[in-house]
Parts: sequence; C-alpha cells; structure tokens
Amino acid sequence: MSQSTTIRVLIVDDHAIVRKGLTTIINRDPEMTAIAQAEDGQQAIAAFREHQPDVTLMDLRMPQMEGVEAIMAICAEFKQARIAVLTTYDGDEDIYRGLQAGAQGYLLKDAKPGELLNAIRAIYNNQKYIPPEVGAKLLQRMSNPELSERELGVLRLMAQGKGNQEIGTALNIGESTVKSHVNRILSKLGVSDRTQAVITAVKRGIVSL
Repeated sequence: MSQSTTIRVLIVDDHAIVRKGLTTIINRDPEMTAIAQAEDGQQAIAAFREHQPDVTLMDLRMPQMEGVEAIMAICAEFKQARIAVLTTYDGDEDIYRGLQAGAQGYLLKDAKPGELLNAIRAIYNNQKYIPPEVGAKLLQRMSNPELSERELGVLRLMAQGKGNQEIGTALNIGESTVKSHVNRILSKLGVSDRTQAVITAVKRGIVSL
C-alpha cells in the first residue's frame, strides 16, 4: 500500500488514555494513520465532516451523544461511511443496536492490537468484521422477542427501583396495565421476577443503571 493510500482513521472515545493507546497502535502500522480524535458523539460527527476518514472507531457509551446516535447521524449523511464499534460492552442489545445503526464491525476493547488492525483493514475493504463470540450474541438477540417502546419504558423505571404505582404515575397508565407490561417483560426476557429482569436487561445492554 503506497503512502497515498494510507488508511486514515478517526478515533472516538471519551477516555483520553484509550484514544492515546489506539493512536499509538494505529500509527505504528505503516499503512495507517490516526488523523483525528473525538470524545463524544457530537464531536465525532463534526470530526467526520471535517476529515472524512476512511475508517472510524466508535465507542458506544459517551457523554453528550452516545455512539449509536452518532453512527446513525454519520451514516445518514455519508452513505460510504465505514465505522467499527470499539467498546467494552458485549451485551447482545448493544451489538444489535450498533450494527443496526450502520456499523460494519464490532470489536471489544480487550482485542489484541493485531485483531484491531485486521478489523480496520477489513472494514476499509468494505468487509464486515464481527468476531465469532460477538456473532453468537447477535444471533441470540435476533431470536429473542422484541420489547415494545412501552415495555422498554416500564423496564427502565423498574431498573430505577420504582414500584408499579410509581411507574403508572410516571407513564400516566393504570397500575393493572403496568402489571400486564411487567408480566410480558418477564416472559420476553425469560425470567421469573423483577430483580432477574433488571439484571438480565443490564447484562444484555437493554438498560443501563
């Protein structure tokens, strides 16, 4: 690969030490260069517009605007955007949302430097990069029944420790309606009580505490 076709990479992460580490790994490869950094989703969109990178490494959980929203915004504006999620989160909902938003790859931050560089090359060449363990979780997510928007709202309030009456007040629905939503949530998540529902939802990345 000649200098003129160096892969230009944008790094998006809210931790300076992570950005620095990624920059070092990428710049050590003679075929790549880290051209810009951003620490939240809004900065990521601005940096993408300015630099039009070949590949973007995008964290998921960041202040101001999270990764999924930033990926959706970038992909809506730039159809050829090539983005890899790079995160510590391996919940099936996180994976599903990241790829559904338009990311072509999904890597965990404990990946070895060689795997990271291989992923960047694959995505640069318009290939998907989904490690087997991530693919297995994605398949699991595809086979799970979908929670409705209302059920997600109830689940988020359950995660905050709210009882049925408080949830009903917050969402302006009756207590009996809340109960039926809770029962459907338990059924869809395959659990038998509210505590298990919250633990499962956090583990899968459906809600965050």
